[in-house]
Amino acid sequence: MGLPPGNWFLNSKDRKRLLQALQEQFGVEELPWAVFVQNAKGKVYVVNRDVERVDYESLRIDSIGLYLGAWQADGFRLSMEGSQLLAPIASRNVVEVDGGQRRSWLKGEDLPWQGSGNEFVIVRHGGDVLGCGKVRQPRVGKDEGVVLLNYVPKARRLVVVNE
Repeated sequence: MGLPPGNWFLNSKDRKRLLQALQEQFGVEELPWAVFVQNAKGKVYVVNRDVERVDYESLRIDSIGLYLGAWQADGFRLSMEGSQLLAPIASRNVVEVDGGQRRSWLKGEDLPWQGSGNEFVIVRHGGDVLGCGKVRQPRVGKDEGVVLLNYVPKARRLVVVNE
């Protein structure tokens, strides 16, 4: 049986690399319950090992599990669900936004930001996890400040944010 074509379980070396990235970026110590599946596009999913028992030959699916995030050139970018899953256990790079910033964020706008670094962050407002963003420093020769880049997918952005 196995997994759908184009998907594979991470071997111990790749799993260790992923867990090291999560530890360095977000302070996530361990995920002993997690089994990771990656597809050819570099997207990583969290699944239960029991998925091996499913007969995929009779099904038409592209991927399985909860989409955790994807590898980028400068680190591992969490999906919205990945951010929500890891936020309670993350000890680093979790940023809090105020009410006005929350509205802008949910509309898909980048936020002017105070801070340093050039890293992925989990964005929160109160007890709500809003997703993953990236703090970007000003570009050389540009007249802009530090920006928190928004990674909310277009399909999930809100036109009107109700209070």
